[in-house]
Amino acid sequence: MSRARFLDAAKALDARLDAFVHPLSGPAGEHLATDVAYLGNPNAPTRLLVISGTHGVEGFAGSACQTRWLTEGITASDDLAVVIVHALNPYGFAWVRRVNEDNVDLNRNFIDFESSLPANLGYDELAGALVPDRWDEETQEATARVLLGYATEHGFPDLQAAVSKGQYNHPTGIFYGGTEAVWSRKTIRSISSSYLADVERLGVIDLHTGLGERGIGEAIAEEPDASERTRLEDWYAEFTVPTDGTSVSAVITGDILAALKRWLPNAETTAIALEFGTVDMVAASNALRGDAWLYAHADPLGPEALPIKAALSDAFAPGDEEWASSVWDRFVEIREQTTRGLLA
Repeated sequence: MSRARFLDAAKALDARLDAFVHPLSGPAGEHLATDVAYLGNPNAPTRLLVISGTHGVEGFAGSACQTRWLTEGITASDDLAVVIVHALNPYGFAWVRRVNEDNVDLNRNFIDFESSLPANLGYDELAGALVPDRWDEETQEATARVLLGYATEHGFPDLQAAVSKGQYNHPTGIFYGGTEAVWSRKTIRSISSSYLADVERLGVIDLHTGLGERGIGEAIAEEPDASERTRLEDWYAEFTVPTDGTSVSAVITGDILAALKRWLPNAETTAIALEFGTVDMVAASNALRGDAWLYAHADPLGPEALPIKAALSDAFAPGDEEWASSVWDRFVEIREQTTRGLLA
């Protein structure tokens, strides 16, 4: 349904549309795809890239923002074109998972797999507690004590980093980065080659949910160099940088924003992840842990899936109108700030 609404809105504006069809199907046997809508001059030197669904279940909010933007009318021009990538991880979007078909967290997959994989000793120590063999109340309480003990010994920031920065040794765990480039990574690489190869100035907004204060959209920049940091300061009223210790996010490995900057060395790229808060961090973590347990040790279509999927939706795709309104208002604010910055 989200895909159909997006495509209808894009067609109404005569956008150039491309579909990158996923090899697997959705839960109802439907075709899955990442869609691209391009509006404006195909040779525009300046472009705005807006991505949804890097983390599948987070795509509901991102898709809603993209479709409403299309419906209300996108202003593109000879100087500024708009590139919208809808459902970059269509499998996770369809199956209500943050990860992809390989249990890979796409935003940990953009590393050089020809080099040694990044180590995460903290996750290695906590792996059995994070995704245990059982997910009953007793086990959840016991594993919570293990995690609390780690935080008590090392500090909460170290616990957050150990859990979420990315790990490459536990394929059924959370925040798993994989062992090779996955389908969605290859797809965004193809998109960047087709739509961004000749861009001179690029603004990127990658839409996410699940971290931070409910309804607040934090603009997060990943390791900007001096020139990008200057632009960020000029464009946005406020932004955060994990390596500065100012962000709700831990420093992560293998993120998409860093990859786009590597792939487009001749472009002046200013990139942010726009992260919308939902539930508290413990609830979000538990939702991810339960989902990982479900796919590793149970039947994802069985009765135990219902409360786990409900918790995952609450953590990453809330359905209340107040939250959705806050997301839209903040998206518009950041989108307009980015556009002004690109055209300055």
